[in-house]
Amino acid sequence: MGSHQPSTAALIARVHELHRAISRDQLELLATLAELDRHQAWLDDGARDMAHWTWMQLGVSSWKAHRWVAAGHVLDELPAIEEAFRRGELGIDKVVELTRFATPEDEESLVEWAREVSAGAIRRKGDLLARAQASEADRDRWLSWRYIDEGRRFSLEGELPAAQGAVVAKAIQRVADDIPAMPGEESQLLVGARRADALVTLCSSDPASDGGNGATVVVHTQLESLLDRDANAEIDDGTVVPGDTLRRLLCNARVQTVLEDADGSVLGLGRLSRSPSAWMMRQLRHRDRECRFPGCGSRRFTHAHHITRWSRGGRTDLDNLVLICTFHHKLVHEYGWRIQRDADGAVRWFRNDGVRYRAGPRAA
Repeated sequence: MGSHQPSTAALIARVHELHRAISRDQLELLATLAELDRHQAWLDDGARDMAHWTWMQLGVSSWKAHRWVAAGHVLDELPAIEEAFRRGELGIDKVVELTRFATPEDEESLVEWAREVSAGAIRRKGDLLARAQASEADRDRWLSWRYIDEGRRFSLEGELPAAQGAVVAKAIQRVADDIPAMPGEESQLLVGARRADALVTLCSSDPASDGGNGATVVVHTQLESLLDRDANAEIDDGTVVPGDTLRRLLCNARVQTVLEDADGSVLGLGRLSRSPSAWMMRQLRHRDRECRFPGCGSRRFTHAHHITRWSRGGRTDLDNLVLICTFHHKLVHEYGWRIQRDADGAVRWFRNDGVRYRAGPRAA
């Protein structure tokens, strides 16, 4: 019976044969992801970009999804690396790291070097080059922000000299240290989530206090706007708010609605909406852990969403709340997606055409 067992040499040869076949498929996968990105295929599939789509659909990490998409976009400009990948001489981990810094002029020598070193060594070289490039900007300081995606998103960017950056970091960290970590989030690897919350807290607080209450957003709207999906509203500073955005604000922000008739006369003040209490948010985060959109898993920038909307009488209690990230919160309020919670607590998502959305690799 033992004579029928493959030899060790045959097994090793088979491993290399399978690796070459896998590498060819992976090369095609990266190229296809890049092509899908050029077609913006992720726009209508519940994702904010191609990497987000990849990690939800294929179940890979966010880090790996970003590297795969980026590599797919540049591999056709690096024929030596592409060919080494196709032959299985370089695995996918080495290839995605090389594509971070390789150029058509130096890729052939980099392929020879990469054959002899670990994927970690290639990653370190990429990290060092990235840091060296970033350090060139330390001499300048700047801060900018802009509204993107037709005003639906806010982008904040900036660079500071190290000394000034230390002041900003200290202020954010001081507040972050006072934000209690949820069960399972005590690890320092997740401290970034609390720092993001701390930045919002600093910007929302009364400057005269060390914390204070969050700001109230006053939205001026005609009575019909609350009933008409296409009607707009207006914030105190004159910013026009689409009707769907108004309903998203009413879902979880602290909003005072001023009802007006057609000539601007005030008809009345709506009830003041508040976010769930701190203890309720702790319970919600402990129960849901992450954004409940299938496959998303985001823990940063998550909100408590009212399944039955607050503006329609939905209660602010745990049975009517679900944790979702900012991106998927907008899908519900501004793109017509719908959430349903079953009696057993399972959360189901439906596209704006009523078809249930499911993530993950599809069965053959």
